[in-house]
Amino acid sequence: MSLDVRPIAGPDFDAAIPALADLRIEVFRAWPYLYDGDLAYEAGYLSRFRHADRAFLAAAYDGDTIVGAATAAPMAGEAVEFRGPFERAGFDTSKIFYFAESLLRPAYRGRGAGVKFFEAREAHARSFGSYSHAVFCGVVRADDHPMKPEGYVPLDAFWRKRGFDKLDGITTVYSWKDVGASQETAKPMQFWIKQL
Repeated sequence: MSLDVRPIAGPDFDAAIPALADLRIEVFRAWPYLYDGDLAYEAGYLSRFRHADRAFLAAAYDGDTIVGAATAAPMAGEAVEFRGPFERAGFDTSKIFYFAESLLRPAYRGRGAGVKFFEAREAHARSFGSYSHAVFCGVVRADDHPMKPEGYVPLDAFWRKRGFDKLDGITTVYSWKDVGASQETAKPMQFWIKQL
Protein backbone atom coordinates (compact mmCIF):
# COMPACT_ATOMS: atom_id res chain seq x y z
CA MET A 1 0.00 0.00 0.00
CA SER A 2 1.44 3.37 -0.98
CA LEU A 3 1.42 6.35 1.32
CA ASP A 4 -0.52 9.52 0.55
CA VAL A 5 2.07 12.26 -0.06
CA ARG A 6 0.69 15.76 -0.49
CA PRO A 7 1.62 19.41 0.10
CA ILE A 8 0.18 21.08 3.17
CA ALA A 9 -0.27 24.82 3.75
CA GLY A 10 -2.32 27.37 5.64
CA PRO A 11 -4.48 26.13 8.54
CA ASP A 12 -3.63 22.50 7.71
CA PHE A 13 0.03 23.35 8.23
CA ASP A 14 -0.67 25.02 11.58
CA ALA A 15 -2.58 21.95 12.74
CA ALA A 16 0.25 19.66 11.64
CA ILE A 17 3.10 21.50 13.43
CA PRO A 18 3.02 19.41 16.64
CA ALA A 19 3.13 16.14 14.68
CA LEU A 20 5.86 17.48 12.41
CA ALA A 21 7.93 18.62 15.39
CA ASP A 22 7.63 15.15 16.95
CA LEU A 23 8.62 13.58 13.62
CA ARG A 24 11.76 15.72 13.26
CA ILE A 25 12.88 14.88 16.79
CA GLU A 26 12.22 11.17 16.34
CA VAL A 27 13.86 10.72 12.92
CA PHE A 28 16.83 13.01 13.51
CA ARG A 29 17.58 11.32 16.85
CA ALA A 30 18.80 8.28 14.89
CA TRP A 31 22.14 7.91 13.12
CA PRO A 32 23.71 9.83 11.48
CA TYR A 33 22.22 13.02 12.98
CA LEU A 34 21.94 11.90 16.62
CA TYR A 35 20.02 15.11 17.27
CA ASP A 36 18.77 15.70 20.81
CA GLY A 37 15.77 17.81 19.83
CA ASP A 38 13.51 20.27 21.61
CA LEU A 39 9.80 20.63 20.82
CA ALA A 40 9.67 24.41 21.32
CA TYR A 41 12.61 24.94 18.96
CA GLU A 42 11.09 22.60 16.39
CA ALA A 43 7.74 24.39 16.38
CA GLY A 44 9.50 27.70 15.76
CA TYR A 45 11.71 26.22 13.06
CA LEU A 46 8.75 24.69 11.23
CA SER A 47 6.60 27.81 11.42
CA ARG A 48 8.94 29.61 9.04
CA PHE A 49 7.83 27.26 6.26
CA ARG A 50 4.29 28.42 6.93
CA HIS A 51 5.16 32.06 6.24
CA ALA A 52 8.31 32.18 4.09
CA ASP A 53 7.81 33.24 0.49
CA ARG A 54 7.78 30.25 -1.89
CA ALA A 55 8.56 27.77 0.89
CA PHE A 56 7.16 24.26 0.54
CA LEU A 57 6.19 21.41 2.81
CA ALA A 58 4.84 18.01 1.84
CA ALA A 59 3.74 15.32 4.27
CA ALA A 60 3.31 11.58 3.97
CA TYR A 61 0.16 10.22 5.57
CA ASP A 62 -0.85 6.79 6.73
CA GLY A 63 -4.55 7.46 7.04
CA ASP A 64 -4.73 10.65 9.12
CA THR A 65 -1.31 10.16 10.72
CA ILE A 66 1.74 12.06 9.45
CA VAL A 67 4.62 9.60 9.10
CA GLY A 68 6.97 11.65 6.94
CA ALA A 69 7.65 15.15 5.69
CA ALA A 70 9.88 17.14 3.36
CA THR A 71 10.58 20.88 3.23
CA ALA A 72 12.16 23.29 0.77
CA ALA A 73 12.65 27.03 0.38
CA PRO A 74 14.60 29.48 -1.78
CA MET A 75 18.28 29.48 -0.79
CA ALA A 76 18.43 33.29 -0.83
CA GLY A 77 16.30 33.36 2.31
CA GLU A 78 18.22 30.69 4.20
CA ALA A 79 20.57 31.12 7.16
CA VAL A 80 24.12 32.18 6.37
CA GLU A 81 25.42 28.71 7.34
CA PHE A 82 23.66 27.34 4.24
CA ARG A 83 23.71 30.34 1.93
CA GLY A 84 27.26 31.51 2.65
CA PRO A 85 29.26 28.66 1.09
CA PHE A 86 27.46 29.23 -2.23
CA GLU A 87 27.92 32.99 -2.12
CA ARG A 88 31.64 32.59 -1.42
CA ALA A 89 31.95 30.14 -4.34
CA GLY A 90 30.32 32.62 -6.74
CA PHE A 91 26.87 31.02 -7.07
CA ASP A 92 23.81 33.19 -7.57
CA THR A 93 21.71 32.04 -4.61
CA SER A 94 18.59 33.62 -6.11
CA LYS A 95 18.62 30.74 -8.59
CA ILE A 96 19.02 27.94 -6.04
CA PHE A 97 16.24 26.11 -4.21
CA TYR A 98 17.25 24.53 -0.91
CA PHE A 99 15.78 21.16 0.08
CA ALA A 100 15.95 21.43 3.85
CA GLU A 101 14.98 17.94 5.01
CA SER A 102 13.28 14.72 4.06
CA LEU A 103 12.02 12.61 6.97
CA LEU A 104 10.27 9.27 7.11
CA ARG A 105 9.66 6.90 9.99
CA PRO A 106 11.68 3.68 9.48
CA ALA A 107 8.62 1.42 9.20
CA TYR A 108 7.46 3.36 6.13
CA ARG A 109 10.70 3.42 4.16
CA GLY A 110 10.99 1.60 0.87
CA ARG A 111 7.39 2.41 -0.16
CA GLY A 112 8.07 5.31 -2.52
CA ALA A 113 7.52 8.30 -0.23
CA GLY A 114 11.17 9.42 -0.44
CA VAL A 115 11.01 9.54 -4.23
CA LYS A 116 7.71 11.44 -4.09
CA PHE A 117 9.23 13.96 -1.69
CA PHE A 118 12.01 14.77 -4.15
CA GLU A 119 9.62 14.89 -7.11
CA ALA A 120 7.21 17.21 -5.29
CA ARG A 121 9.93 19.63 -4.20
CA GLU A 122 11.51 19.70 -7.65
CA ALA A 123 8.12 20.37 -9.28
CA HIS A 124 7.50 23.19 -6.82
CA ALA A 125 10.91 24.78 -7.51
CA ARG A 126 10.46 24.46 -11.29
CA SER A 127 6.98 26.01 -11.14
CA PHE A 128 8.50 29.46 -10.64
CA GLY A 129 10.63 29.26 -13.79
CA SER A 130 13.56 31.05 -12.15
CA TYR A 131 15.57 28.39 -10.32
CA SER A 132 18.44 26.58 -12.01
CA HIS A 133 19.50 24.19 -9.26
CA ALA A 134 18.26 22.28 -6.23
CA VAL A 135 20.64 21.58 -3.35
CA PHE A 136 20.59 19.89 0.03
CA CYS A 137 23.21 18.93 2.59
CA GLY A 138 23.83 15.94 4.81
CA VAL A 139 25.90 15.51 7.94
CA VAL A 140 29.32 13.90 7.60
CA ARG A 141 30.21 11.52 10.44
CA ALA A 142 33.44 9.62 11.00
CA ASP A 143 33.36 6.01 9.84
CA ASP A 144 34.65 4.93 13.25
CA HIS A 145 32.08 6.91 15.24
CA PRO A 146 31.11 4.81 18.29
CA MET A 147 27.37 5.27 17.66
CA LYS A 148 27.42 4.21 14.01
CA PRO A 149 25.11 1.19 13.60
CA GLU A 150 26.61 -1.98 12.19
CA GLY A 151 25.64 -2.46 8.55
CA TYR A 152 24.57 1.17 8.09
CA VAL A 153 24.17 2.06 4.40
CA PRO A 154 24.36 5.79 3.59
CA LEU A 155 21.80 7.34 1.25
CA ASP A 156 24.34 8.38 -1.40
CA ALA A 157 23.07 5.85 -3.98
CA PHE A 158 19.45 6.97 -3.45
CA TRP A 159 20.41 10.63 -3.87
CA ARG A 160 22.44 9.90 -7.01
CA LYS A 161 19.46 8.02 -8.44
CA ARG A 162 17.44 11.22 -7.93
CA GLY A 163 20.03 13.05 -10.07
CA PHE A 164 22.05 14.71 -7.30
CA ASP A 165 25.84 14.75 -7.06
CA LYS A 166 28.20 15.78 -4.28
CA LEU A 167 29.27 19.38 -4.78
CA ASP A 168 33.02 19.13 -4.30
CA GLY A 169 34.44 21.78 -2.03
CA ILE A 170 31.04 23.17 -0.94
CA THR A 171 30.50 22.30 2.70
CA THR A 172 29.30 24.03 5.83
CA VAL A 173 29.14 23.43 9.55
CA TYR A 174 26.03 23.46 11.71
CA SER A 175 25.71 22.99 15.44
CA TRP A 176 23.32 20.92 17.52
CA LYS A 177 23.41 18.83 20.66
CA ASP A 178 24.03 15.13 20.09
CA VAL A 179 22.18 12.47 22.03
CA GLY A 180 24.07 11.99 25.30
CA ALA A 181 26.07 15.23 24.94
CA SER A 182 25.99 18.14 27.37
CA GLN A 183 26.33 20.92 24.79
CA GLU A 184 26.11 21.69 21.09
CA THR A 185 29.02 20.91 18.79
CA ALA A 186 29.64 21.89 15.17
CA LYS A 187 29.10 19.19 12.55
CA PRO A 188 30.45 19.18 8.97
CA MET A 189 27.74 19.12 6.29
CA GLN A 190 28.28 18.12 2.64
CA PHE A 191 26.18 19.77 -0.08
CA TRP A 192 24.65 17.89 -3.02
CA ILE A 193 23.33 19.56 -6.19
CA LYS A 194 21.05 18.89 -9.15
CA GLN A 195 20.33 21.00 -12.20
CA LEU A 196 16.63 21.66 -12.55
